[in-house]
Amino acid sequence: MADTIAPRQWRHHFARATAVLAAALLAGCSTLVPKGPVEQAPPVPTRPQPTRPDPVTGGIPTDTQRHRVALLVPMTGPNGGVGRSIANATQLALLDTRSERVRITTYDTATGAAAAAQRAIAEGNRLILGPLLAEDVRAVAPIARGAKVPVISYSNDVSVAGNGAYLLGYTPAQSIERVVGFARTSGISRFAGLVPAGVYGQRASTSFLRAVEQAGGQVVSIQTYDRGSGQVAAAVTRLSRTSPYEAVLIADQAGTAALAVPAIRKSSSRSAKVLGTELWNTETGLGSMPALNGAWYASVSNALYRQFATKYRARFSAAPYRLSSLGYDSVLLTVRIARDWPIGRDFPESRLRGGDGFAGLDGAFRFGRDGIAERALEVQEVRTGGAVTVSPAPKTFGE
Repeated sequence: MADTIAPRQWRHHFARATAVLAAALLAGCSTLVPKGPVEQAPPVPTRPQPTRPDPVTGGIPTDTQRHRVALLVPMTGPNGGVGRSIANATQLALLDTRSERVRITTYDTATGAAAAAQRAIAEGNRLILGPLLAEDVRAVAPIARGAKVPVISYSNDVSVAGNGAYLLGYTPAQSIERVVGFARTSGISRFAGLVPAGVYGQRASTSFLRAVEQAGGQVVSIQTYDRGSGQVAAAVTRLSRTSPYEAVLIADQAGTAALAVPAIRKSSSRSAKVLGTELWNTETGLGSMPALNGAWYASVSNALYRQFATKYRARFSAAPYRLSSLGYDSVLLTVRIARDWPIGRDFPESRLRGGDGFAGLDGAFRFGRDGIAERALEVQEVRTGGAVTVSPAPKTFGE
């Protein structure tokens, strides 16, 4: 159960924080630190080091003026591109906030998440941002918990949240609940689902059933398919043998959904509204898939992210990954708490769960007692060339 936020208090905080964030994003980059790689932990020394006048911990000088915060992301390997984009975003957040109380050091989880966490803690970091992957969170969380260091993960796997590990990633359950609720208020009552085999599909299916029930609708059928050539079309064929439905949730990437739509249009439920999940918001070619025109999906807002992406490209000469906003927002959260977090003391974990929540590139969010970030989501409709908002994100979590 999430903590309650007073609607008036939240609206005031979110409006003020969003205005400050927008101003920071619109500010020029020319007066800031020149382009360059993010700070990474230096290699572990292989030879005894000579005595130095200043104490060192794991090769990094003790910092008595700033909070030491570790960023654990893959900087190499198959997910290195995403990790580097997140790391760059954290540096932009530090620059935009002009914070002098937070120092972030990046540790590469591709060479071993547990080892990265052990080193980060040994070097005096009091908070861990990341990791990105659920299996890395499972490896890091027990180590961090033993040292009383909270973990703010970028994963969307709810099974890794809790006991000092917080989940900042976009979870399918919230997206599905939001789009189903919007469809229900639009007069749709009979739903069907197409979900891929695997953990994501299982969780999406459970969330879908719960969301439709809570909204007062009916699930006609849910069909599961393996991710492979022709499998989703075969699932649509099986779905067509059931009772007609008014909307169908396709809990997969937009490209897979686009493959399913032609078969849906040939079935007895040819006019069914297509619904998607938060996965669609990470795809740049969504507006170039005619089959999805008119489809709805729920996600975080892209309004501030577009400004961030422009600034990111100007500094790093490349487009950011959509998930990089998680890195930016985790730093905003840290900087806000750091205002009254005494240097050298443990991170005040209770501040994550209390107060009036947080605001960032991805809009308003707050952590519940389960450690999962609850987000204010909007509903978008796919149009030629992109998507438009048809239901804005609520100003309070009670709406």
